[in-house]
Amino acid sequence: MVEGHTAAAGDAGASADIVAKLKLRIIDHCLPLWSTEGWDGKTGGFIDRLDADGRADRLAPRRTFVQARQIYCYAKAAQLGWYPDGRAIALKGLEHLLANAKAPDGRPGFVHVLTPDGAVLDARRDSYDHAFVLLALATVYSLDRDAQIRTEINALCRFVETDLRSPHGGLHEGLPPSMPRRQNPQMHLFEAMIAAFDATHDLVFQDRAGNFFSLFLANLYDKQRQVLTEYFEEDWSKIEPISVEPGHQAEWAWLLRGFERITGCPTGRYRGELLATALRYRDAATGCLVDEGDANGNIRRHTRRLWPQTEIAKAWIAQAESGEAGAADEARAALVRLERHYLSHPVAGGWYDQFDRDGNSLVATIPASSFYHVLCAVAEAEQVLA
Repeated sequence: MVEGHTAAAGDAGASADIVAKLKLRIIDHCLPLWSTEGWDGKTGGFIDRLDADGRADRLAPRRTFVQARQIYCYAKAAQLGWYPDGRAIALKGLEHLLANAKAPDGRPGFVHVLTPDGAVLDARRDSYDHAFVLLALATVYSLDRDAQIRTEINALCRFVETDLRSPHGGLHEGLPPSMPRRQNPQMHLFEAMIAAFDATHDLVFQDRAGNFFSLFLANLYDKQRQVLTEYFEEDWSKIEPISVEPGHQAEWAWLLRGFERITGCPTGRYRGELLATALRYRDAATGCLVDEGDANGNIRRHTRRLWPQTEIAKAWIAQAESGEAGAADEARAALVRLERHYLSHPVAGGWYDQFDRDGNSLVATIPASSFYHVLCAVAEAEQVLA
């Protein structure tokens, strides 16, 4: 498939109803698809990916973070009143995750990958996975404030703060520890702690989020070059040449707005810098963010994943929420690009995951992992822009 190369300048005219249009797409197509074809009715659990025709790939391994992301999606849809069955689907998914991925070998924490029938395929304890399990638990907890879910949240946080904690600050990549260290797991634990505070109103989660904000300021963010560094040595020294992922620059801009909301700590300077840097790495034909650049503003990889497009929309939404002039229009234009280039898939409720610089689709399947990004962006848009 080759995507259309409509000029980005035309985005404004199509943006007036984009939030309502995307919300209906999620309610009418995405949520039904991923809870039916995207759910394994035989063994339980969410399917990791669909084929290009929208049929479940039942032989694909089941990654823990994907299970957690799908639980989040249905719990969030229930929280927003978008999908009456969302709560039951989220609880069903959580029950499967806890029964199969939590400590199946007698050691604490969640394993990394399951087989389609629920056996352990990879027993590593991955920090990135645990961030999304916490996000899922917090979002489910927000629905009913169930004491058992809170117990699971507390147990997971104890594991993160003891077993996964690095003596150099932040978290190891996982157990066993591996290199290089990445900012990405730290970012998603930051996200999960903000969500846990929103769900519980417990100040301990403010403090935990604050620890990740301190790590961002001290080690992850290069204030001189105004770039977020991706890869590090064990002691957080930067691995050169620095890799810049504009999608993560944008994602941190959105998260910093969330941290400011729950703490009152001003983050406007860093949000503005992160967003400005992210916008340096765009595809000229479509206006979409590319996958990777260097610290000097040069594009290193011209491929374009779906998820950076949702994150640049969320960054602009965060700026709109804080009152920046023109940010709401930029957010809507980013959502138009997302819909035009990635969501216009022949499978209703599906998406294209990545394109090359010529607009050729590089991923034949429809990965479940992208639903979290799409739903979160549309949910944020409805709350701020609608």
